[in-house]
Amino acid sequence: MLPHEHRRGGILTATVFAAVGIAILIGLGIWQLDRKVWKENLIATVTTRAARAPEPLPPRLNWERLVPEGNEYARVEFSAEFLDGQEAYAYTAGSSLRADVEGQGFWVFAPARLAGGSIVLINRGFVPTDRKDPATRAQGLPRGSVDIVGYMRWPEQRGMFTPADDIKNNVWYVRDPKAMAAANKWTVAAPFYIDQEEPMPPGGLPKPGKIEVSMPNNHLQYALTWFGLALALGGVYVAWLAGRLRRRG
Repeated sequence: MLPHEHRRGGILTATVFAAVGIAILIGLGIWQLDRKVWKENLIATVTTRAARAPEPLPPRLNWERLVPEGNEYARVEFSAEFLDGQEAYAYTAGSSLRADVEGQGFWVFAPARLAGGSIVLINRGFVPTDRKDPATRAQGLPRGSVDIVGYMRWPEQRGMFTPADDIKNNVWYVRDPKAMAAANKWTVAAPFYIDQEEPMPPGGLPKPGKIEVSMPNNHLQYALTWFGLALALGGVYVAWLAGRLRRRG
């Protein structure tokens, strides 16, 4: 290969790599802007719905028509009776919706039977790791019918780095009521679960609570970072190309 052909090939290769890199960085910046809009809408939705007075839990016949877009975080009230001794545990290391929950622990999920016989899974609240065993909080075990106020929630999506659930020990790393119900042989028909706000059980555990939005929204900062990197890469490429062209001249 002649020297000028080699130089031309080197410039072409560098141009392709620079163009691809800049395109990727700009794409990441645009994605962060989309995430910013999504996060702002989510914060507005949660804040609005969680501030409303509780409404009766929709009847069983309407459950299949309920969707997260229109019903998640809706505040509801109903009476139910918890199934004796039945619990599942979802690991947590803190919550962006519960400022009163700090450190590692578990959300305690329990099946509760409504007046019509249908069973709904209730997130009764938080317990620290050393209070996971129900025997350590026996006074808080529910008895009889309980008047519950809470928020309708839908299953979480499993992330790429989410650990596998420890089904043997009834510990879950995503809040998935269907999986919990299947493993524990609970007949749960609801596509949602309920985050309990009230009442506070005797002894305070599990600890239910009010949702208060404290989600970080740094997506604009991230977008500017990606766009800045794209600009920097473009600047480096232009400076390199100018130097190569001067040397050819």
